[in-house]
Amino acid sequence: MPSNTTAPPAKKKGRRARLLLLVLVLALVAGIGFGGYWGVSTVRASFPQTTGEIRLDKLSGEVEVKRDANGVPQIYADNETDLFRAQGYVQAQDRFYEMDVRRHVTAGRLSEMFGESQVDTDAFLRTLGWRRVAQQEYDEVLSPETKKYLQAYAEGVNAYLKDREKPADISVEYAALALTNDYVIEPWTPVDSVAWLKAMAWDLRGNMQDEIDRSLLTSRLSASEIKQLYPEYPYALHQPIVGQGAVDDSTGKFDPKAEADEADGATTGETPGAGPGSGTQSQLGALSEVLDSVPALLGPNGNGIGSNSWVVSGDLTTSGKPLLANDPHLAPQLPSLWYQMGLHCRSVSATCRYDVSGYTFSGMPGVIIGHNDKIAWGLTNLGADVTDLYLEKIGPDGYLVDGKFKPFTTREETIKVAGGDDRKITVRSTEHGPLVSDRSTELETVGQTAPVGNSAPDRGTGYGVSLQWTALQPGRSMDAIFAIDRAKDFTAFRNAAKNFEVPSQNLIYADTDGHIGYQSPGKIPRRGKGDGTVPAPGWDSSYRWKGYIPFDQLPYEYDPKRGYIVTANQAVIDQKTYPDLLTKDWGYGSRSQRINDLIESKTKDGGKISPDDMRTMQTDNRSEIATLLNPLLLKIDISDPYVREAQKLLEGWDYTQEPDSAAAAYFNAVWRNVLKLAFGNKLPKELRAEGDCINVRPVDATGPVDEQNKLVRECGERDSDSAQPDGGDRWYEVVRPLLKQEKSDWWVTPGNRTDQATETRDQLLARAMKDARWELTAKLGKDVTTWSWGRLHQLTLQNQTLGTAGPGVVQQLLNRGPWNLGGGEAAVDATGWNAAGGYEVIWVPSMRMVVNVGDWDRSRWINLTGASGHAFHSNYTDQTDAWARGELLDWAYGGAAVDAATKDRLVLKP
Repeated sequence: MPSNTTAPPAKKKGRRARLLLLVLVLALVAGIGFGGYWGVSTVRASFPQTTGEIRLDKLSGEVEVKRDANGVPQIYADNETDLFRAQGYVQAQDRFYEMDVRRHVTAGRLSEMFGESQVDTDAFLRTLGWRRVAQQEYDEVLSPETKKYLQAYAEGVNAYLKDREKPADISVEYAALALTNDYVIEPWTPVDSVAWLKAMAWDLRGNMQDEIDRSLLTSRLSASEIKQLYPEYPYALHQPIVGQGAVDDSTGKFDPKAEADEADGATTGETPGAGPGSGTQSQLGALSEVLDSVPALLGPNGNGIGSNSWVVSGDLTTSGKPLLANDPHLAPQLPSLWYQMGLHCRSVSATCRYDVSGYTFSGMPGVIIGHNDKIAWGLTNLGADVTDLYLEKIGPDGYLVDGKFKPFTTREETIKVAGGDDRKITVRSTEHGPLVSDRSTELETVGQTAPVGNSAPDRGTGYGVSLQWTALQPGRSMDAIFAIDRAKDFTAFRNAAKNFEVPSQNLIYADTDGHIGYQSPGKIPRRGKGDGTVPAPGWDSSYRWKGYIPFDQLPYEYDPKRGYIVTANQAVIDQKTYPDLLTKDWGYGSRSQRINDLIESKTKDGGKISPDDMRTMQTDNRSEIATLLNPLLLKIDISDPYVREAQKLLEGWDYTQEPDSAAAAYFNAVWRNVLKLAFGNKLPKELRAEGDCINVRPVDATGPVDEQNKLVRECGERDSDSAQPDGGDRWYEVVRPLLKQEKSDWWVTPGNRTDQATETRDQLLARAMKDARWELTAKLGKDVTTWSWGRLHQLTLQNQTLGTAGPGVVQQLLNRGPWNLGGGEAAVDATGWNAAGGYEVIWVPSMRMVVNVGDWDRSRWINLTGASGHAFHSNYTDQTDAWARGELLDWAYGGAAVDAATKDRLVLKP
C-alpha cells in the first residue's frame, strides 16, 4: 500500500516532496554555530520517558507500556478508550513532529509552519479540500464508537503536549523552528487523524498521471504509437489475483466458484473524441507539475506504488497452518511511515475487544496491517481507477452541461502565512468536483485548442479542468480499520471491508481455523461513457459517473483449490469476464507472477513452505526483463574491446541482482540506455526528466529540417522520480513484442558526432551497450571487475524536512546512509529505481512481515528505520542494517513472549 516524505514542497520542482525548508536549515546551522544551544541537552530533551510512572489526564485505570530493545511498544489496558488514549500518548512521544507536519499537509496549512514558499501548495490542497471532507466524515458518517476512539486518541496526544514546556521538549526540529517564527503547536483533534486517510487515498489514487501522460504524448506520437506504450494486461503470462468467479445474474452477487462468461465482460472502449491532444500540452504539463508539488505522504503516485502480499494454506506449509507475508513498496522516508505496536486488552471481553499487533500510522489509532488472536491480514494497492479529469466549458458565472449553464459551488479559503500577510482564495467546483485549473495561470487556459469532437461547445476563452475523485465524498474507512482489528472470522472480515471505501486495497486474510481468503473492497465508480483513460467532456452528462460497484459484486476468494493467493498490484480479475471496468492501468504483474512461480516451484511434488521460505521469497531479486533481453545482448557482435569486456560480464549471469553483482550493474545500465534511445528521446519534454536535453523538431514544425526549420534544444521538465520511461514492468510489456522484430520505427535513432544512426534492433542494442559501458566507466571506474550493482543502486534515508537538502553538516547530522542494495524495479525485492532519472533507490519494501498464523510468537517482522522519530535516538534507524540484509526480527505477541522481550516498562496512571 502505502512516501516520500511528509515534508513541505518547495515552490520550484525537485525530487518529489524531498524539498528544502531553507529557514529551518539556516536556523539549525546558526544554532550549531552558536555552540552550546545545540548541545546534548537540546538534542536529548525530546527523548521519551519509557520507564517509571506518568500521570495521564482522563485515564480510568493504569496502562502498561512495555518496550523491547527496538523501542517497539506493547500497550496493555483494561478498557478500549484507555487503550487508544495510551496509543495517542505513546505515538506522540516518538513521532509528534512527523504527525504535526502531516496534519498541516492534509489541512493545506503548511504556510503557517514554513512561510511564503508554501502558499501555492496550500492553495491546491485547500482546493482539493481533504480536511473539509474529513470533518464531514467525523460529523456525519463515522459511528459513535469510532468517534469515541478518535477522541480518546486525541486526548492522549494532548496529554503528551501538555507537559512539554519548550519546543525543544518535543523535537529538535521545533527548536529550530522557534528561531524563525512564532509558530505555536495546536492541540490534536480527532479530525487530524481522519484527514490522514485522505492523504493516503491521494497517493494511491490510481491512473491520474497516466490519464495526463496519454494526452501529453499526442504532441509527439500517433494514436497507434501511444497504444503501443500502454499495452493490454498480459493475462496469458501473468495470472490475475482471482482466477475464477463471476457475478451471478440470479443473486446479483459475486460468486468465487462460478464459471465466468467472456461475453459478460466490461466494455472498455476508449472515449471517442473526448481527450485533449497537442493543443493542451503546456496546460496539462502544468497540471502534472502541480501534482508533483503536492507532498507525497506515501510516495510518488505511479507504477511504483504498491506492495507484495501472499498467503499460503496450511496444506502447503511445514506448520500445517497458513503463512501470510506482506511488504508494502513505498518511497523511503525517515522516520519510516510505519510504527510497530501492540494494543492489548488485559482481559478480552465484550467491553474490551482488542488484542491486536502490527503496523500503525503515527497520528491515527488502530492497527493497519497485522494480526489479532484469530486472524491475520495484509494490504496491497488495488489500483482501481477512482479519479477522472473533466474538461469544463466555463462561462462568467458557471459551467455548461447539456447546453445550459449551471452555477458554480464556491467557497472562500484564508491561508495564514508565517511572517507574511494572509492570502484569500476562492474555490470553485462543478458537479464533477473542484476546478483544479483555478490554481495555475497556465491551467486557466486548458482546452483552448483541445481537439475534441464536433459536438464540443465553442471554446471561448478555453476549458477548465475539474477533478472527480471518490475520496472527496465522506466515507467510513476509519470504521473499517477498527472492525478489521477485532474481526474473528472471514465473515466479520468481509463485513468490515465493506466500509474500507478509500483507498481501494487488496485485502488478504488467514485464520487459526486454517482458512485463507481475499477481498477487493473500495468505492469504485461506474461510468456512463468513457473509460477513464483520458480527460472527459464535462459538458456532456452522458459521461457522468453512474454510481459505484456494489460491494457484493466485487471479486473475492475463499480457500481456493490452488492453496494460495498472491496480490502484487496485478490485475484483480480478467476484465473480459467481469461486468465492470476496474481500471485499464494495472501493474503488469511481473512481481506477482514471480511469486506465483516460486510458490509453485516450492510445493510441486508435495513440497512444503516454511516461514523462512516466505522470507527468502520476499528478498528474491531476479530481473524478468533480463530473461528477455540478455540472450539477445550476448549475440551482438561487439568489436570494441572495452565494450566487449563489459559484455562478457553477462555470460553465465543468472539474472539475480545482488549488491555485489557487476553483471547486474552493467545489464541495468544497458536497459536504461535501451529505453532512452528507443523511447525516451521520442517523448515530449513534459514526460522526460529535468535536465534531459535533446535536439528535436519543434512540435508544430512541418517539412524537412533546413535553415528555416531548425532543430531546437528541448529539455525535460518532469521530476526524475516520475519521469518516463521509468523502466517498470509496463515497459517490459512494451519491449517484449518488439524484441521479436528486427526492424521497427522504435529502433530507429538519429546519429550524432560519435555514433551512427540506428535502423535495426541489434544496431540499437549495440549502441546501448556502448553507452552503458562508458556511463559506468564514469560512475564506477574503468576496471569492470570493480563494478557492483550496489555502488550504483544506493539508498540514503533523509530526515523529513531538515535533511532533504542544504549544507552538508545538516545532512550528516540528520540523514543516514547510504546503503548499497540489491533488488530492482519490478523485482519481488522492489528496491525500485527510475530508468529516466538514474539508479538511486526511490522505492523500497517499507516493512516486511511473515505471520505464522496460530503460532503468533514465531512470526517475524521488520521496519525500514526504527520506532523513534528523534534524530539522535538509538531507535532512529536501528532496524535498517538488518532490513538491508533481508533479515527479520522476532515479533512477540503473547504475554510471556512480550515480557521476555521487554527492556523498558512505563506505567501510565490516572
